[in-house]
Amino acid sequence: MSDLASEAPASAGRIRKPTFKLVWLFYLVLALFLLSVISFATFRPILVLPRITLAPGYSLVDQNGDQLTNEDMRGKITLYNVSHTNCSYPCPDTGLIMKEVQDQLKSIDTGGIPVELVTISINPEQDTPEALRTYAGSLGADNDRWHFVTGPIERLRWVVGDGFRLYFNKQDDGEIVFDPGIMLVDGLGILRAEYRSANPNVDRIVSDIELIAEEVHKSDGANKVAYEAAHLFMCYPRG
Repeated sequence: MSDLASEAPASAGRIRKPTFKLVWLFYLVLALFLLSVISFATFRPILVLPRITLAPGYSLVDQNGDQLTNEDMRGKITLYNVSHTNCSYPCPDTGLIMKEVQDQLKSIDTGGIPVELVTISINPEQDTPEALRTYAGSLGADNDRWHFVTGPIERLRWVVGDGFRLYFNKQDDGEIVFDPGIMLVDGLGILRAEYRSANPNVDRIVSDIELIAEEVHKSDGANKVAYEAAHLFMCYPRG
């Protein structure tokens, strides 16, 4: 009986020691993980634009009378703005901002990823394909890259109002009031940046386009894990 009693503590000790080591190993791994997270979030070795939400689907008619859909933009980086052909000061027209972006695209390298521009008119009663062509010409738009579209008012409310969250309304006197905004969408149809201003920084928009293109080209293989980590830890460009 005394022999059993004397062996019990030794046996218990042998069981506790490995458990003690496992606990410390767990805390060590956890500490290293947290240190890695803090370092990644602090030094941000990779910058990405946030994946805000899925951009709205649409089927609209362009300045040539042809149908344009969101599926036509698959695999392309697309910049959207909202306006109409009669928009003049103090109407918040962003057409000239889009033109500046168009001009700067000639000097950047996206590695072969097409960049398209789409202006959505919220005045379908007036903005026929002919009116949209005239407006496009006044802006010096590249018709191969820049599309001017419109459609039934109910569809526009779905795309502009519900999809991009931009308010617009035609008042009793015929004036159209709306929130200015330019939206950047990637080739998967995901909204990546919102510029909710009538006069956003063009250099910032172009830089964001380059950032999306860089992510597309570099987020393969082992790099994909790093890019997903950047999204997880919100390694976004500082405004």
